[in-house]
Amino acid sequence: MKKWLTLTATMLISFSVVAQEKVVLYNWADYIPDQVLKSFTKETGIKVEVATFDSNETMFAKLQLVNGKGYDLAVPTTYFIERMKRADLIQTIDKSKLKNLGNIDPNLLNQAYDPDNKYSVPYLWGSTAVAVNTDEIDAKSITSWKDLWKPEFKDQLLLLDDVRDIFVMALKVKGFENNTTNEDEIRQAYEALVELLPNVKLFLSDSPKLPFIQGNVPIGVMWNGETYMAQREMGTMEYVYPSEGVTLWVDSLVIPKGAENVENAHKLIDYILRADIGKTILEEVGNSTPNKATISLLSEEMRNNPMVVPPADVIKKGTYHRDLGEANAIYEKYWQMLKQSKS
Repeated sequence: MKKWLTLTATMLISFSVVAQEKVVLYNWADYIPDQVLKSFTKETGIKVEVATFDSNETMFAKLQLVNGKGYDLAVPTTYFIERMKRADLIQTIDKSKLKNLGNIDPNLLNQAYDPDNKYSVPYLWGSTAVAVNTDEIDAKSITSWKDLWKPEFKDQLLLLDDVRDIFVMALKVKGFENNTTNEDEIRQAYEALVELLPNVKLFLSDSPKLPFIQGNVPIGVMWNGETYMAQREMGTMEYVYPSEGVTLWVDSLVIPKGAENVENAHKLIDYILRADIGKTILEEVGNSTPNKATISLLSEEMRNNPMVVPPADVIKKGTYHRDLGEANAIYEKYWQMLKQSKS
């Protein structure tokens, strides 16, 4: 009996160890190929469980609610890393465990939102600009953010359900700085967006490519990766960089403070940083890759696609969001007023 109990206990311990071999990824929808997750599991024995969110605000609120527990990796956008650090929701990354970190373009490292990348590793980056279905609209007729206010686009426009991306568009139209904390300027941007509402058919951030593919909208404010996926499906999409400049952003991998599988989180980060895995991700998801080793593996067509590799002048004129502290509440107030006006 004693021998049997010892054997049973050993089996239970072994089962417990196996059960822990997982990593929980909290990510945007359709933002990592299934084949990457399957190949990671096949190579390492670590299962990847995926939960999704539709906005940075949703992700942040959920991690606050659970005190960073239940998730091992999350994928916030640029300025939310600052906010998550301030809220003590993320932990430092052990770079000694990332042998592929040298693949990352130095130009995307050591940014103001995370000096020396103490808390984050770039996953994908890109822009927010204007997507056009050329079967219905001449892309050459769109050169400025102001063009979206044209009356001929009544009830045809998709806007991302993203407060900062949409307010930046209006701030640029009004001639204001994209990270302004001046409430009068934010209010004027809000008033401009109210004037745009007759053209707005819907707000959407969860797979915003779908209304284009389904024929429900011909024009919208979109991320480059979603436009790329729609183009791959439809063959009639173009991506226009407005003359006033676009929002640039970096989506990064961070480890929540309450992560239970920290070692496995580092293993998944390092796997994603491989050049061949970066290629697989980029070819399915689009956006732009921070992995300089991946670029040489891409087809010439993809390397020359401005949706995937933004032109140098676009990058030069682009701007990043910064966390605005208490002013975030001002934006949120006007954002809710705007969406209530639409409903």
